[in-house]
Amino acid sequence: MLRRLIRISNNLKLKHKLLISYVLVVMVPVLIIGLAVTAYFRQQALNNAIEQTINNVEKVKTQTTTLLRVPTDISNILMFNEDLKEIVNKRYESVVELTSAYLAYKDFQEYKRLYREVAGIRFYSTNPTLINNLEFIPVDEQTRESYWYKKALTSTSIGWFYIPDKGDNPVHKLSLVRKVPFPEYRSRGVLMIEINQDELNELLRQEPFETLITDEQGYVIAAKNTNWVGKTLNELDFGVDLQNQAKGTLEADFRGEPSNIVIDELRPGSSINSLKIISVFETKDIVKDANMISMIGLIFIILVLMIALLLVYIISFLTSNRLLRLSKQLNKLALGDLNVTSRIDGNDEIGQLSRQFNYMVKSINELMVQVVETTEQNNQLEIAQKEIKLKMMASQINPHFLFNALESIRMKAHIQGEAEIANIVRLLGKLMRKSLEIGSGKTTLQAELEMVRSYLEIQKFRYVDRLAFRIHVDAGLEKMYIPPLIIQPLVENAIVHGLENKEGTVHVEVDIRPVRGMVQVRVRDDGAGITEERLAEVLQFVSGPEEQEKSRIGLRNVHQRLTLTYGEEHGLQISSEYGEGTEITFTLPAGGDEHV
Repeated sequence: MLRRLIRISNNLKLKHKLLISYVLVVMVPVLIIGLAVTAYFRQQALNNAIEQTINNVEKVKTQTTTLLRVPTDISNILMFNEDLKEIVNKRYESVVELTSAYLAYKDFQEYKRLYREVAGIRFYSTNPTLINNLEFIPVDEQTRESYWYKKALTSTSIGWFYIPDKGDNPVHKLSLVRKVPFPEYRSRGVLMIEINQDELNELLRQEPFETLITDEQGYVIAAKNTNWVGKTLNELDFGVDLQNQAKGTLEADFRGEPSNIVIDELRPGSSINSLKIISVFETKDIVKDANMISMIGLIFIILVLMIALLLVYIISFLTSNRLLRLSKQLNKLALGDLNVTSRIDGNDEIGQLSRQFNYMVKSINELMVQVVETTEQNNQLEIAQKEIKLKMMASQINPHFLFNALESIRMKAHIQGEAEIANIVRLLGKLMRKSLEIGSGKTTLQAELEMVRSYLEIQKFRYVDRLAFRIHVDAGLEKMYIPPLIIQPLVENAIVHGLENKEGTVHVEVDIRPVRGMVQVRVRDDGAGITEERLAEVLQFVSGPEEQEKSRIGLRNVHQRLTLTYGEEHGLQISSEYGEGTEITFTLPAGGDEHV
């Protein structure tokens, strides 16, 4: 067989031998490798997109769970609300009596005001003496036949449904629905807590791909494309029955385009049903860049191969010696030696081919350098993305648990008659919420003073008669904008360094009034005071270079922010007399931060 092939090869012309060799040794392997690399990069792009989508869906799942925890906790509280039990089970003799009862019950409105996650609260009752006021609703025939109402009556657990009512008072929102039994009255009702649609849509607004959340009936309860909310999965033409599809990843034709769909399920705590999170992206959008780069590379390779093929055909007519030398150089290149250089002289076709050969080697080297640089850039980008992801995971803060815990403590204290403790817990929760909400760089003087008053009330509870305080602000100044947390640290400093180091009652005053075209803020206490030597050290630390002292870091921070925002003349002015007290003042431009 080998001898036959050799004999056939020996009978071929030289140009045919070169052409066949070139096709088999160079063109076919390069094309195969090019196609393989193209397929590899395309698959990598798809895999990365799927992995990113899975991570995004998991993030949405976590955020949704957090959002739904608030209405869940509210429903748990209302399950045992005595006022609610009384109002829905009492038989009313007149509309006036019923109206008075409605006006006296404020819990639904209060929860809606306190929690942005709640859009509204309703209670459906079979009490025939009730009148529909959008909060307490008598059950009619349409309600009795609705899917969510029947489902709620089967269990006291929580159900999550999109309410597609078409009656006089439609909901059209994801709602928590649960049965509330009243054994002593031998009655029952259904509690509905509507979820704020904007809060749900906000979870999906920043998603890179089309993402939506559905209930067990297939209704879209939230979506990146808000026009989808309220529609069913069958109306959106996903090309596959997603309502009965288990969690996982699948391929389908979404709106006639090949797409990948990631599905996950979310079952909130104590729920009788689950929600489904769906994220879909079109395959062509993901592989578009990879296909374009691959196509350009493939065209370039084919172009180079065709040019080389033409050159091989040309050199087949040249002398054997020069052809042999060039053939050797080609063989070296085929073996991977990218430093080979053709030194065949002459200006004829072989000389030109020699120069083209050197140019090709140079281009390949440049391409390899570019590939190496691109690979390094991609590695650096991947490392940076991982670092950003770790920082984001480390910076995630979910204060709802703490606020809900404080609210539960306050309600418990209130129920047991501990009004003072309940008030202090409320102030503490309010203070913490205000502190966590600061982030825009501006706040009103009224909001700042609310934090100061809450802080002083808490300290008053702690020190009882040892602390007395007064806050005065001239009318018309409450709405001016100021940097956040510039008064509270001064009050805290007065208590920590004034009250704790002196026996007896310490008076703390906060006085804000216009002075000579500006607004003067004065915080004064009659506490322990500061010696002259210590006052000089404090002033040097507050306005001087960075030091190691940590006890006055709050004063330094306030001073720096005032001077950076308004100028050196608006910084802190500190005066103190040992044993008599301390006074700290600063000024703000009229109008506050509106003129900065």
